[in-house]
Amino acid sequence: MATDNASSEPLKEDDEIAQLKVSLQREKAAKRKMYSYLVKIADELKSLRNESEQLIHAAEYARKAWYEGGMWRGPNVLPAAAGQHAVRSSYGSSDDEDGGLGSGGGGGRGEAAASMMGMNGPSLVPRAPVSLSDLFLDLVTVTAFSRVGAAIQARGTVDAPILAYFAIFWQVWSKEASYSTRFDTTDISSHLETLLACFALLAGSLSAYSDFYSAGCTRIMGMAMFVAMLHVLLHARVWYWFSDGGPPESVNYAVKRYAVFITAANSLESLTWAFGCCLPEDSEWRPWVIFVGILLNLRLPRGFMPNDFHAACSKRGVLFILLLGFNIQSIVGVAAPYFNYWEPSWDQYIFLFLSCFLLFMIKLLYVDDTSSISPLDHALLYNRAAGFCFYLGNFLLLVFTTVLGSGLNLLTQSFLAAAAALPSDAKNLVCGGFAAVVFSIQFIKSMHIRRVPTNATHERMFFTAYFTQFIATVGVVYITARMCLSRESDNGILALMMVNEIGMLAVIVCFSIVLVGLSWLDEAIELRIYKDGAEANQFRVQPFGFWAFCKHDEPLQLEAMALERSRASRLAVRSPLLGSSVMSFTTPSLGSGQLYNSFGNLGGSFANPGVGGEV
Repeated sequence: MATDNASSEPLKEDDEIAQLKVSLQREKAAKRKMYSYLVKIADELKSLRNESEQLIHAAEYARKAWYEGGMWRGPNVLPAAAGQHAVRSSYGSSDDEDGGLGSGGGGGRGEAAASMMGMNGPSLVPRAPVSLSDLFLDLVTVTAFSRVGAAIQARGTVDAPILAYFAIFWQVWSKEASYSTRFDTTDISSHLETLLACFALLAGSLSAYSDFYSAGCTRIMGMAMFVAMLHVLLHARVWYWFSDGGPPESVNYAVKRYAVFITAANSLESLTWAFGCCLPEDSEWRPWVIFVGILLNLRLPRGFMPNDFHAACSKRGVLFILLLGFNIQSIVGVAAPYFNYWEPSWDQYIFLFLSCFLLFMIKLLYVDDTSSISPLDHALLYNRAAGFCFYLGNFLLLVFTTVLGSGLNLLTQSFLAAAAALPSDAKNLVCGGFAAVVFSIQFIKSMHIRRVPTNATHERMFFTAYFTQFIATVGVVYITARMCLSRESDNGILALMMVNEIGMLAVIVCFSIVLVGLSWLDEAIELRIYKDGAEANQFRVQPFGFWAFCKHDEPLQLEAMALERSRASRLAVRSPLLGSSVMSFTTPSLGSGQLYNSFGNLGGSFANPGVGGEV
């Protein structure tokens, strides 16, 4: 018995030691887990503090008087553009904590921008409205477009000189918009440059009636050379101001590279225009010089330095709306000599109403990408090929909207002058212009990525709506194109659609109403499936579209993720990162999603499994 008791005591001690070791291991594991949670919370609180500091600096930047730092101060990078560069520079290089921000200059070189950036979070900068200087430039640009429209109205067709002059005027606006979405333009030197560009653009627009072999074409080439030289001086000044450069990841280094490239490109372009001005008016090389000058002005989207994404979207939308407004004003101006102001007839009222209603429907079809499209889905932030096609689509939309406005002017003149027959030029410009405008809008929308729900039933409903919209768009474009190409001797249903001005305009308005109604089909399906947007956000989505089958650009998608998170951060009461960390203590987050509707101006935040989830 004594021997058994003596042998059992060591066994009990061994069991107690083993239990103590297990409890110690559990305690160590719990402490390690708690420590990792505390580290994660500390990192997220640090990120939240950085974002709060960015908001404070952003508010200070927004309240800053235009003359602070000197009326003739040097160029400063916009905070939003600098913040996007910080996100891009962090891709593949996370060793440098500050990214070299603000390391390359004296005076005001990037100080406001550098103070607002952090590698741990996006730049949360309030979106400023379009400045009055930019709005004045937009008005001048639309005036130049209207002069091209007057030339189209006079000729009754669209020829090569009209397209070339329109492209030159649009590229002048693009140069100014490209600079103003990257640098501060509130100083006197920037105002002076914008004023000189407006003067040159107005002077060149007066020669929009000219062909390639005339003095008017020489004046337009001289205008393009003058604006190119302005930007040579402007970006040479930027290069000098940021000449110290800095580390390759710094904002100053990217600005320096951007300024060198733009200065060289504009110098080569100005030499091309100067060579064209020196050629004789009857030289057969003049069209080729203009073509080369237009090609030299093409830029790779967001190649060297990102811009203020939301500001650029706003500028495009404002320019298009102003063009529609100028078309309405032009229609009323054409109608003024024929309109009976004392006793107007119902036909006159109906015609003007249909013209205005058509332009309003086009406005509804146009997708304002300022806030309706998620940055992760935007063509400019998916890959560069999609971005180039997006710019091409916007150019075509402006051209064909101008063509449609010219056709409506001819149609108004024909109707109010009580012409015996519908003029062929008015019919071709209105029908062809409308078909091309609808095609351009759908082409732009197809550049963006759409989102498909993973639920099989919801997916079938989405594809049904999508292909219904696609078939209706193709049908409307085909019918109106046939109306444009039809001859006076043709009979049938197309001839019945073009009996007179009001009849043809009413048919086109009906087509536009159908397209707008179908563009809202996505919203109707979402309301049918989900109670509200919060419920829709619980479903993951998959990318769909032409560019979804192509490889996305990782740095661009990182910028888009930062913009998406920045947009959500403005609306959130607490930090989204802190909220996700709390969720990670319990269950993994499901990821949010929303049915993306590029036809119906619907946007929202979602998790994108194809590009790596949250940031």
